[in-house]
Amino acid sequence: MQSRLDKSPVATWWWTVDRWFLAAFLSLMGLGIVLSFAASPAVAERIGLGSFHFATRQIIFTIPALGVMLAVSFLESRQIRRMALVMLCITLVLMVAVLYIGVEVKGARRWVSLAGLSIQPSEFLKPAFVIICAWLFAEHKRQPDIPGNLFAMLLLALVISLLVAQPDFGQTMLVLGTWGVMFFMAGLPWLWIIALGAAGIGGVFAAYTVFPHVAGRIDRFMTGEGDTFQVDMGREALINGGWFGVGPGEGTVKRLIPDSHADFVFSVAGEEFGLIMCFFIMSIFAFIVLRGLNTALKEQDDFTRYAVGGLVTVFGLQSVINMAVNLQLMPAKGMTLPFISYGGSSQIAIAISMGMVLALTRKRPERRKQMGFAPAARAMPAE
Repeated sequence: MQSRLDKSPVATWWWTVDRWFLAAFLSLMGLGIVLSFAASPAVAERIGLGSFHFATRQIIFTIPALGVMLAVSFLESRQIRRMALVMLCITLVLMVAVLYIGVEVKGARRWVSLAGLSIQPSEFLKPAFVIICAWLFAEHKRQPDIPGNLFAMLLLALVISLLVAQPDFGQTMLVLGTWGVMFFMAGLPWLWIIALGAAGIGGVFAAYTVFPHVAGRIDRFMTGEGDTFQVDMGREALINGGWFGVGPGEGTVKRLIPDSHADFVFSVAGEEFGLIMCFFIMSIFAFIVLRGLNTALKEQDDFTRYAVGGLVTVFGLQSVINMAVNLQLMPAKGMTLPFISYGGSSQIAIAISMGMVLALTRKRPERRKQMGFAPAARAMPAE
């Protein structure tokens, strides 16, 4: 245990980091490993791999993800902005490259192979996009003559265009929703709210009209006709589990779900550990989002308020979409459950996002003085 008199970087970090956030993130990572052992063996065996191939890789992904999250949590606000700007530039280049050299899967190009690693640039784009937009909104509020809001709109248009070109309608809606929440926090007029709402409805209609796969998913969701095997099996797994589940390793319906280790790991949790486990997982996500928004609302610095609010919003929306698909409350969409679903790009990108949350919510000197830690506060110069 670190002493409060210890002024080393690690000790300072320990006494300033939000340990409730840290505990919640570590809990989700641990659940991801446990549920990977429950959900992935059947998938691995079906494609001729070792039973614990995906579970082992989940652990391999989680270790660097944890390291990245902790490393990012040591950064200051100015360093977070610089990091985000570099990430944004790199990911925008990769988003363009993926349209030409990306791996095509089911008619969409979302992955690019670099040095033998498959990377989904859009996953890393989200935290960088949120941070830069937060900075632009904050600069506009600090100096109204700076066209920060306009630049944020132009950046949104660029990102949306690249996502639609892949096409990735789910990530498009996720980015739009998060940007809208941040713009609302920045004090947009009601006229803008109405205009953005109308644009969102128009975008959904346009996607339904232009993209056959979007129309197919919506039609299957509304009518129940067509290939609904995976979502039907996800629902059956939840029903089969009941309140307390059939027991670890005893699930049978999970073996029929093609993506049980990825998009439908929530259904596997329900079958083997019961709805009690599902509610527990949901409560962790709800805790993170509500604590994040509450912290953001109390924050005096505009940039920190918008950034933390945006990061927990995109985190929460992604988890809600995944769980809603598992519960057949939304049309099927390939979106991971943060920290729990299998996936390297997703794990590392979410770790970066939550590392940023930990960094931005660390207690600042003025807060430490109010809490009676004046000596430590003097040792930490303000930005």
